[in-house]
Amino acid sequence: MAMRSALFSIRDRLDRAGIVLSGLCAVHCILGVILVGILGLGGEVLLSPAIHRFGLALALVVGLVSLGFGVMRHGRVAPLIVGGLGLALMAMAIAVGHGLPEAVLTVLGVALVAIAHIANLRSHAHS
Repeated sequence: MAMRSALFSIRDRLDRAGIVLSGLCAVHCILGVILVGILGLGGEVLLSPAIHRFGLALALVVGLVSLGFGVMRHGRVAPLIVGGLGLALMAMAIAVGHGLPEAVLTVLGVALVAIAHIANLRSHAHS
């Protein structure tokens, strides 16, 4: 029983981490557009493809693990589908290059991922 409780706690923490990471990603994206596009500051760091690839990889791991475990626990696939769509939008953002389309795709993607993690947490509470 203690092992099961610990596993649930880890999954809840992963969902919470996914929500925080989604928020940080959105802030990074919006600030990147403002600082680079309007002020011309920090382009090499903020727009580095390595940062975006790392963020996507982290989002994929946290999202797929926590949302996948959520399906196994509560049986609802909606959070996994919504999160998967959000991750796909984030991947598309990397493919389109820097600029407004990337920012829009990223913000929409991370919003969907955050919504999926919130739904997953709520589903855990009701299961």
